[in-house]
Amino acid sequence: MNKKNIANKLSRFWKLLGPGLVTGASDDDPSGIATYSQAGAAFGLATLWTSLLAFPLMAAIQQMCARIGLVTEQGLTGALKKNYPKPILYLMLLFSFPAIIMNIGADIAGMGAVGNLLFPTIDANYFSVVFTILLLGLIIYLPYQKIASILKYLCIVMLVYFIVPFLYKQNLTEIAKATFIPTVRFDKDFIAILVGILGTTISPYLFFWQASVEVEEMKNKKKHLMVNKKIIHEMKQDVDFGMTFSGLVMFFIILTTGTVLFKSGVHQIDTVEQAAMALKPLAGNLAYLLFAIGVIGTGLIAIPVLCGSLSYIFTETFGWEQGLDKKFHEAKAFYVIIAISLILGLSLNYIGISPVKALIYTAILYGLTAPVLIAIILHISNNKLIMGRFTNSKMSNFLGFTALIIMTAAATILIYLQLFD
Repeated sequence: MNKKNIANKLSRFWKLLGPGLVTGASDDDPSGIATYSQAGAAFGLATLWTSLLAFPLMAAIQQMCARIGLVTEQGLTGALKKNYPKPILYLMLLFSFPAIIMNIGADIAGMGAVGNLLFPTIDANYFSVVFTILLLGLIIYLPYQKIASILKYLCIVMLVYFIVPFLYKQNLTEIAKATFIPTVRFDKDFIAILVGILGTTISPYLFFWQASVEVEEMKNKKKHLMVNKKIIHEMKQDVDFGMTFSGLVMFFIILTTGTVLFKSGVHQIDTVEQAAMALKPLAGNLAYLLFAIGVIGTGLIAIPVLCGSLSYIFTETFGWEQGLDKKFHEAKAFYVIIAISLILGLSLNYIGISPVKALIYTAILYGLTAPVLIAIILHISNNKLIMGRFTNSKMSNFLGFTALIIMTAAATILIYLQLFD
């Protein structure tokens, strides 16, 4: 195969990638990086195996959400509204709103703090404000196609996390053992970090985003949503690649902090800037710089997804005009909700709620809503009246019910740990 054919194939594959890649990349937001960093610092490589567990579960659930969007021509909120009692919809709204706002706040704070690390003479709060204004301006003034393209290319920034671990000497045998042989310790701290990893990787806001943005993507391509096997196959490729990408980033962050920080006696990491700072004297300036740049890149991807998913939830719930493909005057409520969510997230930095506490509260709310949402997604995906011939396969159901059981167990443990800490 000559170079031209390879280049053409890569070009076609890149064009195929879209919502799935962006969803996967946004899953590794600054708050997620903080969680993975703490897992590596506290327990070394003991949690590396979770990336293998999380990948098929993430992929299965996101594929179901994408299929719901493609087949029903509406987001997950629309499907809930049409086929389920309103109290369930309002309950999801009640839990989703504060969780997403706190997640946005934690991510903005993380980006601001890392900006301050790179440019110490500028206060972190200034960076937080600048990033918020920048994101709001881009979301409101750029058409969907441009936003999607920017988010897609920003994913390339996350490749820095594939480089960082190898700036430090690694033991490949030790890595392989930790990856393929699960380690489970029945103590509160270890169980808590496992729950945190699951809550970070299988997040409810991604369910809503995936379904809605698939519809947006098809509208942008000016295709009538006559779903066929080809469209479903392309969607699966996109989601699988995105979730693989997400899993690898998670893997390499745990690997970096598990080898560099853990082995150097640094066992407590509460924020992404602490992780970056701790790497500097141990793995060198380049590792520190790449890690910090990656945090800002992931925040620029994740925050539009977070505030976009919240806006889709609200506008579909109340039947308001929506869509990133629409201009501000065509969907005022949609963009006003995005603006409010960004401002509220930013305000958390000024009212005394620390990013760490915000992450804890977010994990609790996600932990409570995820099992319920997964159960509903499974029900919709297996309902022939809604999905027609595109109901779940046996493998999708197996993975979906496995995710349901694991997330229910995680939610139960999370509540227990909070009540009896």
